Amino acid sequence: MEIVLPANFDEEDLIRACARNERWAQQVLYEEYYGRMMVVCLRYANNEEDALDILHEAFIKVFQHINRYQPGTSLTAWIRRIIVNTAIDYYRKSIRRRTEDIDQAGNLTNGDADAVSQCTEQEILEAIQQLTPAYRATFNLYVIEGYSHKEIADLLDITESTSRSNLVKARLKLKEILTSRMYGHGNQEV
Repeated sequence: MEIVLPANFDEEDLIRACARNERWAQQVLYEEYYGRMMVVCLRYANNEEDALDILHEAFIKVFQHINRYQPGTSLTAWIRRIIVNTAIDYYRKSIRRRTEDIDQAGNLTNGDADAVSQCTEQEILEAIQQLTPAYRATFNLYVIEGYSHKEIADLLDITESTSRSNLVKARLKLKEILTSRMYGHGNQEV
């Protein structure tokens, strides 16, 4: 069956076609958002393969729930929210819960961000991927997505103090990894 794509279709046409499960529309939507959403997935994943798993699972949800999208709102934000929630679900499935003691975090310092300012985006992404899943999820949700520690605690089924502790430790590990790279000590596994 050959599908004829209208020359000047808009976002609403695309959404309606996706809601009718038209493969051409799903492919157009996927290709349009692949790059931007893959970047989000990479921040939460251990590696590119896991990021692709998250991305594909999220797009299945996008297509299953496209009827819930409210026209007039940001489609990008709606898809991104599904991506982040799918990444959180992925995290929940892949990690055993560990509670970190906030008292330990109180003895840690943040230091300066000098190493970060001299790193490329790819180096920072690779450093984030070296964090443990718990630290990576907390860091991404707090620093990148803007969630509060209470929201993170609810999402990840941890305490607020664990969220704070994980964030402090994630920042310290990132600084350690990036400083090590900057001074040529090679990759370090965390």
